[in-house]
Amino acid sequence: MNNELTPAVPVAFDAGYLATAELDARFHLDQVMAMIGVDGLVEALAQPFLLARVDQHAAAVRESLIAAGKAIDPISLASYARSVIAAHERHGRPLPTPESVDWSDADWTVLRLVAVCHLADAADAF
Repeated sequence: MNNELTPAVPVAFDAGYLATAELDARFHLDQVMAMIGVDGLVEALAQPFLLARVDQHAAAVRESLIAAGKAIDPISLASYARSVIAAHERHGRPLPTPESVDWSDADWTVLRLVAVCHLADAADAF
């Protein structure tokens, strides 16, 4: 057995896959927006301190995606939201509903998801 690397097999670009992935991402972002984003953004517009916190989280999300070499687009934002939700659920906590959120003391997960929705709205990802 030798240690030579096997040459990479050329893979054809599949525009259909990309279109499907983007549609899936937009659908997921729409679900997150309906789940927590709409209420969170409405509250943020009414409460300047909450808007400032959402803006801070949006900046952190933006910086994280850029540092990973990703664009601020539907696919990246949906992937980020999925990872936030998965981490939250791995800790055995159900996702909050808008009615259960104390917007004056919203937790990290809620603020992060609202921030993703804020970025998605700005990027026309819906």
